[in-house]
Parts: sequence; C-alpha cells; structure tokens
Amino acid sequence: MASFVKVGLLLVLVVVFAGLNLSSAAKIYTVGDSIGWTIQNSPNYTAWAAGKPFHKGDIVYFKYNKQFHNVEEVTKADYNSCKNGSPLATYSTGNDSITIKTAGHHYFICGVPGHCQIGQKVDIFVEGGKATAPASSAAPSPSLSPAFIPSTAPSASSALAPSSGAQLSVTLSTIIEVATMTSAIVLMGL
Repeated sequence: MASFVKVGLLLVLVVVFAGLNLSSAAKIYTVGDSIGWTIQNSPNYTAWAAGKPFHKGDIVYFKYNKQFHNVEEVTKADYNSCKNGSPLATYSTGNDSITIKTAGHHYFICGVPGHCQIGQKVDIFVEGGKATAPASSAAPSPSLSPAFIPSTAPSASSALAPSSGAQLSVTLSTIIEVATMTSAIVLMGL
C-alpha cells in the first residue's frame, strides 16, 4: 500500500512540474511567420511584432535566403535611420535563432542596402517577465497573423515548423511515459 502512495505522489509531482513548465515556457517566434525575413510581398514587421507578447528567454528566429539578406541588431538611432555602420551583432546563416536576454527594445534590420528603407526591420519589445527554456528542441513555430498571409501560396519546398501544440504534445508524452514506467515498476513489485 505504501508503494501505491509513493507512486501517486510521484505522479502528482510530475503533473505539477509539467504544468509549471508549460505556463512559463519560452516561446519561439519566427519573424514574419510563414514568409520569414524578406522584402517580397511587402511584409509589415511592425504589425507582426505588435501582436506578440515577447519575454526574456524567448527566441526570435529569422529564416531567410542568406544570398539576399542578413540580420543586424542595431541601436534605436540606427534602426530609425536605417544605418548599419556599427551593428551590435550581425547574423548571416539564413537560420538565425536569437535568445532575448534582456527586457526592453531590441532593434533588427537587414543590412543589405535599401532593404531596411523599404521595411525590412523589426523592433522586438520585451516585457520584464522571464520565460524558462523551451520544453523541447522543436523547430520554431510559425503563428500566422493577417499581416503575414502571403498573397501567393508558399512553394512546395517551404515547410512550416510544428506549432506550439507540439511542445504540449512532447510534455504530455513525457508524463505518460513516466506514468507507464512507474506503473510497470509497481506491478513488478519493485
């Protein structure tokens, strides 16, 4: 009987821990949602960022063609004037994940001449609260907003990443695995 109580307490702890992990889990935001970091289709990155509750610990993911774009983190003055002479950081892989570590504004532009001037820039405002590390290493999750629904369908080669529901699925799978293994141990009499 005592072993059943221990198993029950273990299961309660697992469920409580998983619930806490989900409520404060860091989120992964794909800049521009399904169209990514580009100048095609005239995306409105200001509208995209305005609808997101960014927190410390969140990851901002820039997906783009590295032959035509890059990402530069810049000061507010350089963001406003679209100057990239002295970026705080430069990213150029085409798949750049940037973890937000501080609250406040984080300014990003494309350093390719002319791109910032036609709108390829984003101001990520981060609230003061802190998120925890993502529960899984799943790919970034796009979340479509009306400002980012492309005028033409994405090409067959562009795959959308799993949604944040995948993160919940991974956590629930973990809980089920732990419960199954615990039940097996109890049934074996260990």
